[in-house]
Amino acid sequence: MQLIIGNKNYSSWSLRPWLLLKHFDVPFEEIGISLFAEGYQQELAQYSPTLRVPVLKDGEYTVWDSLAICEYVSEKYLHGMALPKNIEERALCRAYCSEMHSGFMAIRSEMPMNCRARKRLRISAAAKADCGRVDQLFADARAQFSQRGDYLFGEFSMADCMFAPIVMRFTTYGIQLSAASQEYMGTMLQNSALSAWVEGANYESEILIDFELGEELSP
Repeated sequence: MQLIIGNKNYSSWSLRPWLLLKHFDVPFEEIGISLFAEGYQQELAQYSPTLRVPVLKDGEYTVWDSLAICEYVSEKYLHGMALPKNIEERALCRAYCSEMHSGFMAIRSEMPMNCRARKRLRISAAAKADCGRVDQLFADARAQFSQRGDYLFGEFSMADCMFAPIVMRFTTYGIQLSAASQEYMGTMLQNSALSAWVEGANYESEILIDFELGEELSP
């Protein structure tokens, strides 16, 4: 099985299925393609019908889109472990994943993922509203499921994978959340798989200017 991803420092979509596979120790071959470098679309065309990352190649099957890949991996390799067992809680987890997958456009456009940076950034009212909604989602999930563990739904799930890039964005730009949400972010930042992704991002040398927004903070 192969997972084709983009730059670890910048590719938020690539992080999601990679994190799921790594957290649950599912064996796979990682194929990294440096996005926006000369000829990158021709390289992607070997794997991706959409010329986007991530893409999962599993034998003769190709699965694209981060959420679809996570669902596929959960069903085929994890016996559904990436979602809660209870049907209502599973539906709620999927709602979290879907809202993240299709929403928060102001955050996406104004706060690009940049794992190795610490920056100060002015954001719009729309982005602040997005941050508030994420804070609410984090706090609501922790209030409901904190007795079961430290992740959104207690045990690690697809929801944590889908929101991992938001955690990285909030860390990069110093977004302050409620105490419960900050505690959850701390849990994610201590996750060994996410730490490995950040370590990989720190080793990359590519700089994509369009993703380097904000004023760099002094170390």
